[in-house]
Amino acid sequence: MDVAIVGIGMHPFGRTPGRSGLQQGAVAVRAALADAGCAWPDMQFAFGGSHSAGSADALVNELGLTGLPFTNVANGCATGGSSLMAARSAILSGEFEIGLVAGFDKHDRGAFNPDPESMGLGKWYGEAGMMVTTQFFGMKIQRYMHDYGISSLALARVAEKAFCNGELNPNAWRRTPVALAEILSSTMVNDPLTKYMFCSPSEGAVALVLCRADLAHRYTRTPVFIKGAVLRSRRFGSFEVFAPSQALEVTPGPTVDAARAVFEQAGLGPLDIGVAQVQDTESGAEIMHMAENGFCEHGEQEGMLARGETRIGGRLPLNTDGGCIANGEPIGASGLRQIHENVVQLRGAGGARQVPGEPRTAYSHVYGAPGISATTILTR
Repeated sequence: MDVAIVGIGMHPFGRTPGRSGLQQGAVAVRAALADAGCAWPDMQFAFGGSHSAGSADALVNELGLTGLPFTNVANGCATGGSSLMAARSAILSGEFEIGLVAGFDKHDRGAFNPDPESMGLGKWYGEAGMMVTTQFFGMKIQRYMHDYGISSLALARVAEKAFCNGELNPNAWRRTPVALAEILSSTMVNDPLTKYMFCSPSEGAVALVLCRADLAHRYTRTPVFIKGAVLRSRRFGSFEVFAPSQALEVTPGPTVDAARAVFEQAGLGPLDIGVAQVQDTESGAEIMHMAENGFCEHGEQEGMLARGETRIGGRLPLNTDGGCIANGEPIGASGLRQIHENVVQLRGAGGARQVPGEPRTAYSHVYGAPGISATTILTR
């Protein structure tokens, strides 16, 4: 038995003064229900997440007190992917036929700067500035660039593509293209990453309606099917967000494990994917995740970016809605934004940013602290 996505809804990302994160979540849920042609009382269960805007299950106060089981999910930036996997499993178990996945957030301005003790680290870690994650990303991509010959120009090309794609996405926060030269010459945040190479904490919400695949025709003429959904945590020796040290024994990160598992689960390979969304907390993350998800070998990204292979009309369109760099990152909603975009692409409803050639398969990858990766493969 497969599981289908039959409804999608989104509240635009960015900044929305006067509307709480919870209210943004309700907007997204109502849009997803309308897209599926059903109503809130039809939902048999829900999974959802929010990091900074209250408990996701409080959505019932906005939508109706129907008594459905609503499970809160918290897994860093992988919250959305984790919620989707849990909802799929709930339907595959046979207990439910239809349900909802939702994510929303409303973050303060500035970089994420959590408490080190909440991650099992000493106060010294925060005092050294390492809880400001820009430091970690700068160190990690510096090493990667050294090892695999990646240039600062490649980092800028990722950001340039993000802003170009964001211009085409009415739900994106950053919708103004930024030239390569401006990206490269902008304020250095953590070497080699300039300010235009980073995403920013933001606001927004996404909701999905899922059901048993054999019932999808009741709700939509354009169902999208979840062929694989996997979640993996870090192994000893991988260097992840909030890692206090680097082990002598270096092992691949959780994305490698999650990617291999989801391709095996779906019975597909990287060459079968028509469009993909990968975590791009900053430009270096997208470059590293291209290889970790199996779309290229380490070091090949430089040439791929120079040839435009990851642009909307390229061989492997990546982050077609602008990714985190153009949309910002509301933690609870970010992973579901990727799924929303992939459903739009598989439906052929992307408008100016639609991938040509009617893609039939889509891939998503989200990565969160302290080393969690969720991957999903969709087909039509």
